[in-house]
Amino acid sequence: MKRLADLFAPLILIAILLAGWEIACRTLQVPAYFLPAPSAVAVSLAADAGTLLASAWNTLAMALAALIIASLAAQGLALLVALSAVLERAIKPLAVVLQVTPVVAIAPLVVIWAGIDNPERAIVALAAVVAFFPIFSGAVTGLKAADPDLERLFDLYGVGRVKRLLRLRLPSAVPYLMEGHKVAAGLALIGAVVAEFVAGSGGAQGLAWRILEAGNRLQTARMFAALVVLGLMGALLYAGLARLERTGLRWWRGR
Repeated sequence: MKRLADLFAPLILIAILLAGWEIACRTLQVPAYFLPAPSAVAVSLAADAGTLLASAWNTLAMALAALIIASLAAQGLALLVALSAVLERAIKPLAVVLQVTPVVAIAPLVVIWAGIDNPERAIVALAAVVAFFPIFSGAVTGLKAADPDLERLFDLYGVGRVKRLLRLRLPSAVPYLMEGHKVAAGLALIGAVVAEFVAGSGGAQGLAWRILEAGNRLQTARMFAALVVLGLMGALLYAGLARLERTGLRWWRGR
């Protein structure tokens, strides 16, 4: 019964909100270019389903590529930091500065460096920058989260840094790494969309370009349709990673 309530509660709330939106638009006679009714958005979504799905795949592919690049870079850097306190003091402030710098501020530079004719490279690079810090922070925190009793046991046996890292700290960091990747996946998707807005080119043909194209033509219903696809894609990506996290941790703790 609880599982049914958990499933239907958000669906009922969404249905109520959509019904209120539809009634308000029809009662107040809101212009379609200003705020389309949900029924108009649904019609646009059905009419442009093929184009929107193709654009969603382009955005998702760039976001996943950025996530892989960010993951490899962040984990490699975290391993170096775990082996040297001096490297940690040198690298961590730079990573924090990179995190707090708005992606739109560095986007024009990255677009120039990647080449105007290659917007996909710029979008992937910018999305990777956005996704880097959660994985790096989670990895560094996890590598320091080993059981103190096991740390003392390794000290007792005189275990070296590298073996301690491989046998103790890396296994302890697994839950933190999974959580970091779950957060970073959403940020990579956001970064890809923002980067495509900033790139201002239709070369990538992602969802952001569809939103820009519809906005320039005052086709608000198409803009909302693209936003619906983007929201569903983000929710599915998060749910998939959350499921992978639960399954992975259950298997890991079982070992």
